[in-house]
Amino acid sequence: MKKYIIRIIAVVILAACAFYIAKDYIVEANSEHILYTNFNELVEKKLIDEVKITKEKLFFVVDGHECYTENPDSPLLKEFLLKNGVTVKQPDSASETFSFIFDLLFYIFFFGIIVVAFRKFISPNTFKVVTKTGVTFDDVIGMDSLKKDTLKIIDIMKHPQEYAKKGIRLPKGIILEGDPGNGKTLFARALAGEGKINFIPAKATDFESMFMAIGPLKVKLLFSKARRKYPCIVFIDEFDGIGTKRNYSGSAIETENTRIVTALLNELDGFIQNNRILVIAATNSIQALDPALIRPGRFDAKYSVPYPDEAAREKLIELYTKDKKPGSDCDTRTLAKLFNGFSCAKIESVLNRASILAEQDGNECFTLADIKLAIKEA
Repeated sequence: MKKYIIRIIAVVILAACAFYIAKDYIVEANSEHILYTNFNELVEKKLIDEVKITKEKLFFVVDGHECYTENPDSPLLKEFLLKNGVTVKQPDSASETFSFIFDLLFYIFFFGIIVVAFRKFISPNTFKVVTKTGVTFDDVIGMDSLKKDTLKIIDIMKHPQEYAKKGIRLPKGIILEGDPGNGKTLFARALAGEGKINFIPAKATDFESMFMAIGPLKVKLLFSKARRKYPCIVFIDEFDGIGTKRNYSGSAIETENTRIVTALLNELDGFIQNNRILVIAATNSIQALDPALIRPGRFDAKYSVPYPDEAAREKLIELYTKDKKPGSDCDTRTLAKLFNGFSCAKIESVLNRASILAEQDGNECFTLADIKLAIKEA
């Protein structure tokens, strides 16, 4: 549909240009030619009331007849006509008209690009509201203490008035700190699924833009949407990408980062108990975050998401090998000890790579040798 509209507009513009160029030729074809010397005499005798001056011709009417003569391109021509009481008309030349059209098209294109860019970067659809995450705590291995604590927070969110009578308010924010691959994002999604509440995921790169001040506007858009969709969890991944300590060096990047942090502070300070919005921020390094952002009263709870312990690793191995075929030397306990210090994501990756290695060798089951080789490649 858009292509047809563009084509129609192009045809209309071309037709208008063609008509503008051709109209003088049409008038000339239907007019009588008069020598310039005769034209001068007619002007001096006051027989001409109006002259239209074009780049090459002079058009006028004598005794009801349309006539034309050559334009001498004299700087004194207009003065001569005006002194003899002739009305002078000088329509824009074709080049001026084309220049105007192209200038107009340029501005339409330029501002169109800006509108499209702003719609892209500040679109109401930038942050999707997930009503059903599809995961619950049953899908999260381990983290039992964290599950218990956060479920209580969800209960406060769902029943704020009951807890307000006890002098308990909903925490404004939770920080999940831990190395990459240990399930911070999965945990946040599972928490929303367990509580059956709305979930709005975001990450640091969502607030980046080639335009200054777009980041703070996106922060406001995110929390504005959360207020309309309460009870709601706002999850910001890679939080250290936008919440780093403010640096007033004056560079454009640092200035934009400062504005984003300030916008976050304003939004968090604007929360009241009945907002029923919980912000969960995931970070790999809490030390990198701005102190004003993570102080009590803004992010009230800070939890560490550790590497899975041996019991959790055994459950993860059972989960990740459900559709795989481990060899007889790859029992769950042996692999759990071998995977000590591995993140959840690394365990899954190693098991997948071991299966690929076994397949390449034509083996139906992967062996401990495949596992060790996969670990070296990880």
